[in-house]
Amino acid sequence: MSTSPPPSTSAVSPTPPASPAGFATATEGPPRNVRWVLAGVMLAMLLSMFDTMVVGTAMPTIVGDIGGLEHISWVVTAYTLATAVTTPIWGKCGDLYGRKPVYLASIVVFLVGSALCGASRSMSELIASRSLQGVGAGGVGAGAFALIAVLVPPRERGRYQGMTASVMAAGAIGGPLIGGLVTGHWGWRWAFYVNLPLGLLALAWLWRLLHVPARRVRARTDWPGIALLTVTISATVLAATWAGTTYAWGSWQILTAGAVAVLGLALFVRVQRRAAEPVLPLAIFTGHRNFPLATLLLLAAGVVTFGTGLYLPLFQQTVQGASAADSGLAMLPLMIPVVVVSTVAGKVMSATGRYKIFPVLGAGFLTVGLGLLATMGTGTPRLLTCGYMVLLGTGLGLTQQMAGTIAQNSVSLRDMGAAMSAVTLFRSLGGSLGVAVFGSLFTRSVRSHLPGAAGGAGSQAYALARLPAGARDAYLRAVTGGTHQIFLTGAALCAAAFVAALCVVETPLRTAGPPNGAQNTATSGPTPAEAP
Repeated sequence: MSTSPPPSTSAVSPTPPASPAGFATATEGPPRNVRWVLAGVMLAMLLSMFDTMVVGTAMPTIVGDIGGLEHISWVVTAYTLATAVTTPIWGKCGDLYGRKPVYLASIVVFLVGSALCGASRSMSELIASRSLQGVGAGGVGAGAFALIAVLVPPRERGRYQGMTASVMAAGAIGGPLIGGLVTGHWGWRWAFYVNLPLGLLALAWLWRLLHVPARRVRARTDWPGIALLTVTISATVLAATWAGTTYAWGSWQILTAGAVAVLGLALFVRVQRRAAEPVLPLAIFTGHRNFPLATLLLLAAGVVTFGTGLYLPLFQQTVQGASAADSGLAMLPLMIPVVVVSTVAGKVMSATGRYKIFPVLGAGFLTVGLGLLATMGTGTPRLLTCGYMVLLGTGLGLTQQMAGTIAQNSVSLRDMGAAMSAVTLFRSLGGSLGVAVFGSLFTRSVRSHLPGAAGGAGSQAYALARLPAGARDAYLRAVTGGTHQIFLTGAALCAAAFVAALCVVETPLRTAGPPNGAQNTATSGPTPAEAP
């Protein structure tokens, strides 16, 4: 029997000399037929993405059945808040206790939450169930990217980028379409129940095919760090959600939430510096300058993805006359380039080992695309809008996956779970903050063009057909002015991301797999592979 490691040691087994980043220096490719394993991981991630998009389509039917219109925003807020708060915690648990059991546990939590959502009989029950579902979604998102990172070395990851990009595009495009189809034919409860068979399939698939060594690290749980991180993220998300809609930006509620977020962040940083096993190691931000630069790129990509996903369909339906049923298809000019460009860029990166040029070009395309979208008016044809969306999709395809690869290449395997959860967290926070700021800009623009108008854009669009011609033209100008400010603000943020991309240091991509003592293996096909 081997002796137990000293209390201060976190390793499960001795490892050969490693590179500065913490990976073995020996060249090892990904496991054989890793696509079989990644397919199960992608299926689980697709479920959480589908759920976010499906619920928006089903909400009118839900409110009509169980009521609670005044609390409808909390159905989304509870899910988003729970996801953001638990993402870093799930990631750290994966680092400490093993990625496979932690990832499977997050899928189980997500499925339990889905079942409870479908069985809800009141809005309060639905909100509570959505919170539990969000807890599971936090682990599904963080665990998926961490598993990809440890199964596929950065140099080889480009070969599989198309899978991740396809899942993201399928979730964004297929979510509203499937949500409308399921809700219309089977009822809104099946918008949640549909997760159960697919989730059980992903659970059984990964249980059988995913093989990673179990980790048992002797370390104290960083409860103070977890508590402070929860308070900080909660205050940030709530302030972003309420500001400009529920409460004014200068109200005491928003100022208090902002102060709590700032104070919580300061205390969290102090605690993390002293913790033996911090929930979010500060070393991942200070060890290599590429990691914080990559998180900035991902934050900008999150803002663009969520912001355009909300306000581009609004512009197309309200100003350009597209039907609500075609809102998902209307995003195809944006999403198809994401998949195609991400796949091509990934293959080029794997073949050449060069990657810095891609986020630089991507941020440039995003800046130009958003700038052109900001020029749209009431007479802009749909075809021209589609051309602008292609530029935007090209930018996202060049930026999102490459920024994730840069982040992965900047940290050690030991902290990969925490690092990938931080990446997921910043992408989610970027989306939440972006939607909040964009919503405030849009509401202010509508009110400036239409004094006395109610705040919500959705209610304005619903009553558009009933307005007299003069009032209708005024409203269309208001929507155009609001989207102009949104896209212009997004362009400014992407210009900052362009500068960040220029500062990235192109360090060689690792071609090594995990150290031999912690090797991750996957099975090929339906039967386990031979042990190494």
